[in-house]
Amino acid sequence: MAPVLAFQQLTSPGDATPRLRRALTACWVEVTNAGGAAGFPFAPVDVATVAPALDRMADLLSPDTSRLLLVTLDGELGGWLNVRRDAFELIAHWGTVHHVQTRTAVRGRGVGRALMTEVRRVAKEEMGLEQLHLAARGGVGLEGFYGQFGWREVGRWPGALRLAAGDDRDEVLMLLAPL
Repeated sequence: MAPVLAFQQLTSPGDATPRLRRALTACWVEVTNAGGAAGFPFAPVDVATVAPALDRMADLLSPDTSRLLLVTLDGELGGWLNVRRDAFELIAHWGTVHHVQTRTAVRGRGVGRALMTEVRRVAKEEMGLEQLHLAARGGVGLEGFYGQFGWREVGRWPGALRLAAGDDRDEVLMLLAPL
C-alpha cells in the first residue's frame, strides 16, 4: 500500500499545540544531528536548544506573514518548513522559505518533494506571493534538490558560513519565480 501524505498548515500561535511543538522540535533535533542544514549549524543539538527557537517561530505565526507547512506520512510528521513574507509594501510580493527538513527515516519517500510542491501552491494561491527566495548551505547538494522544482541559483555569498576552522561554505541564494 502506498504511503498516505497529508498537509497541515499552522497559521497562528494557537495552531501550534504543545504536541505539535514537541514533534516539530524532535524533527529539527533529528535533522540537525544527522548533518542537515536546517538552521542550527553546530551539531549536536538537543531539545533544550531547539525548543526555544521553535517557540519563537510559532509565536510569530500569522496567515499573512508566517506559516508552518507540515507534511505527515501515514499520520506521523514527515517534515516541515516555514514560509514568511515581510508586509512592507516594497517587498511584500515575495516570501522566503526557511528550515526545510524531512525526518531521516522517511527520506526518499517523496516528503521533500511534497513540501516543495505545496509551498509553491500555498505561496501563490493563499498568500498571494509572486516569488520565493531561500538561502541554502553550499557544499551539500541542496542546489540540485531545489533545482528539480524550478528554483534557480541567483547568487552566492562566498565563505559566508563558517562551520569550523577551515570549513567555510558559500551561502547559495535561490529564487523560484514565477510561482
